Amino acid sequence: MERPLVFFDLETTGTDVAKDRIVEMAFVKIMPDGQWHVRPDKEQGQGRLLIHPQMPIPVESTAVHGVSDADVADAPTFESMAAKLYRWLDGCDLAGFNSNRFDVPLLAEEFLRCNIAFKVDDRHLVDVQNIFHKMEQRPLRAALKFYCDEDLDDAHEALPDILATVKVFARQVQLYKDHTILDSRGETVGPLPQDVPGIAEFGRRGRNADLAGRFVYNDDDEVVFNFGKYRGVLLKDVLDRDPGYYGWMMNGDFPRYTKWVLQETRDALRAGK
Repeated sequence: MERPLVFFDLETTGTDVAKDRIVEMAFVKIMPDGQWHVRPDKEQGQGRLLIHPQMPIPVESTAVHGVSDADVADAPTFESMAAKLYRWLDGCDLAGFNSNRFDVPLLAEEFLRCNIAFKVDDRHLVDVQNIFHKMEQRPLRAALKFYCDEDLDDAHEALPDILATVKVFARQVQLYKDHTILDSRGETVGPLPQDVPGIAEFGRRGRNADLAGRFVYNDDDEVVFNFGKYRGVLLKDVLDRDPGYYGWMMNGDFPRYTKWVLQETRDALRAGK
């Protein structure tokens, strides 16, 4: 490790990255020297960090993670601690379980609601679930049992989930350093790299230009649409010949991070970069 690696997990009001909000989060920052730091508001000990989502928590979501409206009634809002959290995460790579598809995009959305641009293009994103699914294809509870022979008794609580993820990741790094498999296409997968950039690349699925995968990179590292009538078309070409599509997306129900990438791309083109 050349820089801190932050494992984190979010519990939320739902699964819509563009609309839903955080109700609980837990962090473990592992420093290059091996020291651990937990929670940006608390350097010693471990525990739940509840967040007031500023919207009702659906009963269906409470049934999953156990966090109710009453639990967060006196909790801080994300906005109240966004600046401190941003500083705490500055210069860190990020890791989690299914984090590339859910936790990282939703965290970025929360920051953008506070007018903080939480960039990830200069971070390595390690998704432990992607490594697991490539090598074993099972969920977190089974992963902990498979790798560590432990039971996950408090599943869907943020802190137990993320501590289980740390344990699974540590075992993966050790187990797969010299291990290869043949995937369903007959291609060799593995061994697992032993550095964070290599591990992040190993666990990556697709080459998204935005966190939601609405834009992706082609083989020439150019941004193309990954949905709708312009799927596969260069973003810059669409902005040039159909500028109204930009307005439709900016006013549409797309994640803020997707809109941010769209705007950044348009502004760069206008500036002649």
